[in-house]
Amino acid sequence: MSTTARKPVAKKSGMRTFKAGEIIFNQNDPADSLYIIQTGQIRLYIPKGRGFVDLAILRSGEVIGEMGYFDEKANRRSCSASALVTTEVIEISYNAFGKTMAGLNPWFKTIINTLADRLRKTNTKVKELESNSVGRNSESGVGSYVFFHSTDIIRFLSTLYLVFKSHGELKDNKMEIHMNKLKFYMFDIYSFSEVKYEEFMRICTDLNSIEIANDPDGLPKLIRTSNVDQFRQMLVFFNTQRITDDAKKIKISKRCELMLGAILRQLAKAGLDKEKGQANINAVLAEFKEQNVIISDEDIRDAVTCKLCEDILVGDGNQLTSVVHYSKLKKLYPSIRMMNAVKKVNDEKSGNN
Repeated sequence: MSTTARKPVAKKSGMRTFKAGEIIFNQNDPADSLYIIQTGQIRLYIPKGRGFVDLAILRSGEVIGEMGYFDEKANRRSCSASALVTTEVIEISYNAFGKTMAGLNPWFKTIINTLADRLRKTNTKVKELESNSVGRNSESGVGSYVFFHSTDIIRFLSTLYLVFKSHGELKDNKMEIHMNKLKFYMFDIYSFSEVKYEEFMRICTDLNSIEIANDPDGLPKLIRTSNVDQFRQMLVFFNTQRITDDAKKIKISKRCELMLGAILRQLAKAGLDKEKGQANINAVLAEFKEQNVIISDEDIRDAVTCKLCEDILVGDGNQLTSVVHYSKLKKLYPSIRMMNAVKKVNDEKSGNN
């Protein structure tokens, strides 16, 4: 495969810095340079409808954009790339790279071109498989693209729970594992998708199910949790949801989730230690009004349907109260938050948000 036919590109080479979320290039943009990652992380993805399909996450020492140089038939970007965190790269124009290639021995150039061609064909097949990942809905059978399937979450939660139980050490009243140990199980043993692993860990961190701390070398590689059993409880929840008829599954809207969180805080502050308790709904609504969050008493309807609480009662002076199944709600609430966080990710990646 010859590379001499490519016209020189005037783009200059040099160090560049991208902020978190900043686009490095878009699919179908003209390909005129490659990038060597110095620090940070870059996500490769393919736009799909109003969402996108993740392909890979690349880190320090890896290269992106090189295939555009070797593949003369496709001189445009085959996917999009954006920085996950603040990322530094060395950008090398195809013009400068071509001069380096021109100085190589012909046989060495042949080897490089052959390997590049094989890699391009393999990448094409992988992208086709990723792009064709779909979910199912109850009405038409085949649904839109789904990033996290229920089985993905079940596998992640079970692995996280088992690694904490098998290798966790108790420090400062929290269980702790090293990230390398978890990655050994996730990648080397169970072959999890790295992109899904990164997204799942981000969800766990955002939900405060885990926290990341520095190891003795000062690197953020220690994973800590104050409640290992929550992963087992969430595992049971997602597995139960998976085998339950759609009409009987627990479905809680985001607004209802926020309302239930406020109710739990209210009852915990009151020192409730019984299976049931009475929540002051007026106080809950006032709390959200003060925060300029639009929540109404109707948003508790999902929780009533799922038997987490009972219908709101109107008392003297329009005092609104509800009997809450406190023990049940307290146990299920982390799973409800995880369920909605996963749904949000799926909606964002499928363009349904």
